[in-house]
Amino acid sequence: MTVDPANALRLARETLEIEAAALSGLIARLDDGFARAVRMMLAVRGRVVVMGMGKSGHIGRKIAATLASTGTPAMFVHPAEASHGDLGMIKSVDLVLAISNSGESEELTAILPVLKRQGVPLIAITGGTASTLARHADVTIDSSVDREACPLNLAPTASTTAQLALGDALAVVLLDARGFKAEDFARSHPGGALGRRLLTHVSDVMRRGEHLPSVGPSTPFTGLMREMSAKGLGASAVVDDHGQVLGIFTDGDLRRLVEKGADLRTTTAGEVMHPRPLTIREDALAAEAASLMEQYRITSVLVIDAKGRLCGAVNSNDLMRAKVI
Repeated sequence: MTVDPANALRLARETLEIEAAALSGLIARLDDGFARAVRMMLAVRGRVVVMGMGKSGHIGRKIAATLASTGTPAMFVHPAEASHGDLGMIKSVDLVLAISNSGESEELTAILPVLKRQGVPLIAITGGTASTLARHADVTIDSSVDREACPLNLAPTASTTAQLALGDALAVVLLDARGFKAEDFARSHPGGALGRRLLTHVSDVMRRGEHLPSVGPSTPFTGLMREMSAKGLGASAVVDDHGQVLGIFTDGDLRRLVEKGADLRTTTAGEVMHPRPLTIREDALAAEAASLMEQYRITSVLVIDAKGRLCGAVNSNDLMRAKVI
């Protein structure tokens, strides 16, 4: 079996052109029905129950997932399973979003009268605007396409692309109407990169207790070096008797003093420290610590509590281990 590169590119481009044309057609047909569907979905007290058979079902699962992750409680229920008990999952406080290109899928149309008797609102996404599904629906969103991208005009291609795009459009409009923000998105994606950046606080990743390098201002330089070596941060805080941060001494400060030929044997931490260092609150986002390090080209920052007392330290390696950067 061989592939003609020229023919492959021709078919691929033709597929994309057909699907792009299908999406352009949707734009022209969007009307107040779409806005009414959004109002219904905003008003629902339960969940948006997405249903669809075959390829429309696969699209439905994705739409349900997108809705759920953007602030609209949603789930997918398979129409065939609904006829065998899963209808009990749908309550009168819910809303059904049914997807079918033809609007005549037997498994779906069979349960429409039951949904009506339950008083469940029904929104249809269908290319069959005069179909059984459309007749039962409170609102119909037209997803019809001129033709499929499949050369045989059989396999759902452009039609499923249209369904998917309409589902995304609903999710985006609902997201905007709810005032859904990046922080809200992160809460439903705690394992993703955005979730880590928006949910991880400095207190979650900072070094504390016996792992926190800290000395008093009168500590001899040799004691300061032992503290830095033992804790492995590449820096040490200098604090007063009440834990207030006076300064910081880093590996870079040591290198610069050595380059100047300074006699360090009789110095103290208070004499060599960098006073009034940058600090960050323990309740700040870890991403803010990363931004601070990048802005000032430093690798460590001291962490303070609400009263300004030293309570931790964090460096770029800690942030990388937490996958914040």
